[in-house]
Amino acid sequence: MGAVAWLTLLLTHPFEFRTLLQYWLFHEQKRDITSMKEHATSGWDRETMQRCWEFLDMTSRSFSAVIKELEGDLARTICMFYLVLRGLDTIEDDMTIPDGVKQPILRSFHKLTTQTGWTYNDCGEKEKDRQLLVEYDKIVEEVGLLDPEYKSIILDITEKMATGMADFAHRAATTGATYVEKIEDYDLYCHYVAGLVGEGLSRLFSASKKEVAWLGHQLEISNSMGLLLQKTNIIRDFREDCDDKRFFWPKEIWGRPEYGGFKEMQEMYAPENQERAQWVQSGMILDAMRHLTDALDYLRLLKNQSVFTFCAIPATMAIATLELCFMNPAMFQRNIKIRKAEAASLIMRSTNPRDVAEIFRYYIRKIHAKADPEDPNFLRISVVCGQVERWYEHNFPSFVQLPSSAGSPPSFDPKDARTTILQKESKIDQTISQRKIVAKIQERAGRAGENKVPEPQQGVPWELVGVVGAVFFIILLSVLGVVWLVFMFSEGESPLAAWSKGA
Repeated sequence: MGAVAWLTLLLTHPFEFRTLLQYWLFHEQKRDITSMKEHATSGWDRETMQRCWEFLDMTSRSFSAVIKELEGDLARTICMFYLVLRGLDTIEDDMTIPDGVKQPILRSFHKLTTQTGWTYNDCGEKEKDRQLLVEYDKIVEEVGLLDPEYKSIILDITEKMATGMADFAHRAATTGATYVEKIEDYDLYCHYVAGLVGEGLSRLFSASKKEVAWLGHQLEISNSMGLLLQKTNIIRDFREDCDDKRFFWPKEIWGRPEYGGFKEMQEMYAPENQERAQWVQSGMILDAMRHLTDALDYLRLLKNQSVFTFCAIPATMAIATLELCFMNPAMFQRNIKIRKAEAASLIMRSTNPRDVAEIFRYYIRKIHAKADPEDPNFLRISVVCGQVERWYEHNFPSFVQLPSSAGSPPSFDPKDARTTILQKESKIDQTISQRKIVAKIQERAGRAGENKVPEPQQGVPWELVGVVGAVFFIILLSVLGVVWLVFMFSEGESPLAAWSKGA
């Protein structure tokens, strides 16, 4: 941003100015891949890898910065993973390539990625990432230098993704189908183009030993993580995709009778259809929101800070984008994005599972507040928002107050009824624990032939008080008896007799 832009922001949006200034002053770059000490893992000392890092900056709108901050060789590995899939996606998206030419390239793309010197120069001139394929031989060379386990995972995911893309491209080219018909087809397409990315990333995280080995087998939530990001992009890019004759929204949603039964997706542009179009919009956002709790579950499994940040930032950007699109008619007219200050705030706050969960809860509350009771999806949206609220309360109860200083124990909100329940449960647990200890002592005493240790009693030991009292009473009577005998048998007049006469 230039000086004029900063000044304008200060005058028009002072709070956003403060956020961006904080980000600029305090957000530190975690890693410099150009540094000489990083060359062994980043590959910056090789011209081919330098070019790959440049391609990453050119082709990635949001992932470039977070990829570069991953630890060790994981950054270079995921950079190459991204570029291979970007090249594959570029061929799949290019409508100028005939299906007869596209099919063999897609279905053998994983093999071409290992073929030294392979490039592709026949993409359309308007294809924004065509240069990546023109110089694809550099990517082939760098993929060959990866750890064999990393390389195997990348090629396996590439083959699966290419097969799925080829199937969809062939069906569109041979059947004349313009639209995705069913939600299950929409989910399958998103699985091929994004869910498999989530699966591949989980496997790479595990292979790097930066995450647990079983993370690579968490296919369902890995897939959901990818679907959340992909569906958010598809919703946000509605107008751009429609203008390019790419229709990803499933007809099963936008063609529903309760939305007025649109015949063509372009009908949603018309101002007179704005209300009905927003019902379709809420239906699409509702479909994306069903992946929110899976994404939160996935993030809770991550232990490495750089991996967590890499996954958390796109997720918080996604929920913020869904909130921006919800009930926003501008989305049908142009491509909309969250503001830079909001993005900077999300980057700074996406550091741990609790803060990310709070971000999710904040935006679903905003979505719920904007929901219209006239919307056919109103109740279903309320249910999904409630599911996120329940997830948050289950994993991070709001009555537990975090300590103000490190090392201090957490406190509990005394006004919350759950605090009383927790305190009672703690007492019950303590009593049960004491009884177990006593039982163990008794068991050990019995084995040793000793008397069993009696269970400690609560309150005043009345039996002991009674025994002590009885002993004291007997002693007292004995003393009084001795005194009486002494006086009775002593010489002279007894004090008792003298007292009687005086009376």
